[in-house]
Amino acid sequence: MTTAGSDPRTASRPLWLLAELTYRCPLQCPYCSNPIEIAKYRNELSTGEWTRVLREARKMGATQLGLSGGEPLLREDLEEIIAAARSLGYYTNLITSGLGMDANRIRAFKEAGLDHIQVSFQASTAELNDYIAGTDAFEHKLEMARQVKKHGYPMVLCFVLHRHNADQIETVLELAARLEADYVELATTQYYGWAMLNRETLFPTRPQVEHAERVAHEWQEKMKGRMKIYYVVPDYYEDRPKPCMNGWGAVFLTIAPDGTALPCHAAAQLPGFSFPNVREISIEAIWNDSDAFNRFRGFDWMKEPCRSCDERHKDFGGCRCQAYMLTGDASNADPVCSKSPQHARILALVEQANADSGSGAGKPLVFRNMRESRKRLHMAPETAES
Repeated sequence: MTTAGSDPRTASRPLWLLAELTYRCPLQCPYCSNPIEIAKYRNELSTGEWTRVLREARKMGATQLGLSGGEPLLREDLEEIIAAARSLGYYTNLITSGLGMDANRIRAFKEAGLDHIQVSFQASTAELNDYIAGTDAFEHKLEMARQVKKHGYPMVLCFVLHRHNADQIETVLELAARLEADYVELATTQYYGWAMLNRETLFPTRPQVEHAERVAHEWQEKMKGRMKIYYVVPDYYEDRPKPCMNGWGAVFLTIAPDGTALPCHAAAQLPGFSFPNVREISIEAIWNDSDAFNRFRGFDWMKEPCRSCDERHKDFGGCRCQAYMLTGDASNADPVCSKSPQHARILALVEQANADSGSGAGKPLVFRNMRESRKRLHMAPETAES
């Protein structure tokens, strides 16, 4: 990691590459962290452009590759991209809803050299899962989880927790156990993109969080040696921020579907930034020389209280996107931190969520889809997509 006064260009490498292959998706999850402006991202990188990106990032030291979206299965060239990554020496992880996958395609992924498949669920019951997903998906997800394991992959399941499904955590873990999952990620909602738009409705209550944490720990002990369970307390219920991406521009590189390079998947929302594009500049130049990637590297950019805080080497000031969304200034301390002058904003959000008696203030969920994105961008109607 960089230290104050050091040259960030020589102290960091993009070890973890997230390839957001497309923002198209058959699901309409209201907690999606994709940007609300998904309707803008039509000009996706070609197979050849993605291969060049992988090659350049690998040369810079990247070893871990996440293939994500949207739904990456909608890319017809996904197998080609996987094969290219394999030939370059990446460890590859496909992050998918499972829709668009079958046994034949899983075999094709195996032949192409894919290392890892993570299947996401929206809930532990078909009724709630399909409501949140906006389509009938639950039964297919169950079959894909079984097929993933049948074809020799570890079964990795992800459940995104929020107010509407947090009370299901016991049945979530029972489902994972019945499926003989190897790993279960209980991923608390991160409030970016569509999730931020729906925050008031998704925000869990304190009793829900405390119950989920207790049950997760009980199951971690119960399933020790059989199923690994990962659970992290939601940011807003902590008094210290997480080390977001292990620091801005330190090890993590995201490439959006149109080639925009980002230090994290949510950074495109930050005003006053001109994020470079891989169609115009090399990964090496993006990582080393762009103002956007150097803006919050190291510690010299920090304001007080972060600048003199003895915990700055642990959390790097927290999340820049969260600081912007909650305070209007990305250079402020993450208000999750109890040392932040804006920490009261977090406390007010928590108080409001718990005063809503579990109803989310009665606001309807806004489901993620292209039509909704166009409406919010004031775009003229076009051919319907979902």
